[in-house]
Formats: sequence, C-alpha cells, structure tokens
Amino acid sequence: MPKLSIVVGTMYGGALDVAEQVKPLFETAGYDVDIFEQPSLEDLQACELALFCISTTGSGDFPGNIVPFVRRLRDESPALSTLRYGVIALGDSSYGDTFCGAGRALDALLEELGAERLGERLEVDAMETFMADDAAVPWVEQWIDEQALTVA
Repeated sequence: MPKLSIVVGTMYGGALDVAEQVKPLFETAGYDVDIFEQPSLEDLQACELALFCISTTGSGDFPGNIVPFVRRLRDESPALSTLRYGVIALGDSSYGDTFCGAGRALDALLEELGAERLGERLEVDAMETFMADDAAVPWVEQWIDEQALTVA
C-alpha cells in the first residue's frame, strides 16, 4: 500500500483539523496515511506523495511547530526530485499581502528543491470560509480524481 504523508503547520489547530478530515479520503483511495505535526526532513525524504496543510500566522509567518522543519529545508537544501505534493494554505485575506504567506513560501521552497506540485494550491480565506475543511474536503476529492491518485 503506498504511503501519503500529511504535513501540518498549525498554531490553533485549524490545519490539523483539515488534515484529520481529509485523511479518510486518502485511505479510501488506497493510501496508508501518516499525519506529521512535528515533521522531520527524514519523514519527507521517505515519502513520494505529501500534502501540506499550512496555516499562516502573524505577518505571513510559519506556525511554530513547523519552523524547525522549514529552517532545515532551507539550510540543507535536500534534493526532493522524487517528491510529488499538494498544498492547502490557510490564511486571512484581511492581512493583505501576507495572505497565505506560509503556504506560498513553503510551496516555493519545495519547488526550488525540485519537488513537483500536483495541481493548484488551495488557499482558504478565513474571511470567507469559517471551517477550512468545508473548502478542503471537496478540493481533496477533486485533487485525488484529477491527479489520478486512486490506487487500484
């Protein structure tokens, strides 16, 4: 059974809630799913498919739980050419230019390291969507279908 890693960056639990809500969708599609709240570089290098659920704090900053992981990615610049991934970025458009800043920055970093994003990044605006999983669940269903991720 193929593995899927869901990497979570969260301050108040919203991104973790999204991860927990979409996990069964991937299990139904045939994946063994792990959710990482304290991800390591080794966790990422051991998988071929990942979903990043990342909220943005402050002025476009990463949540504290994922800062060491992102710092290590930046410092070590590992080759991630075998990684395929998706991004669900959570933010608040009232913050203007920093809206979904952490998700956008992580997406750019992963691309820079050679990873391949599958499809478009989902950006969930707290000003429009009270419960982020209301936007994330249908997006993941569509993502699994459009990217032909269902395992026979």
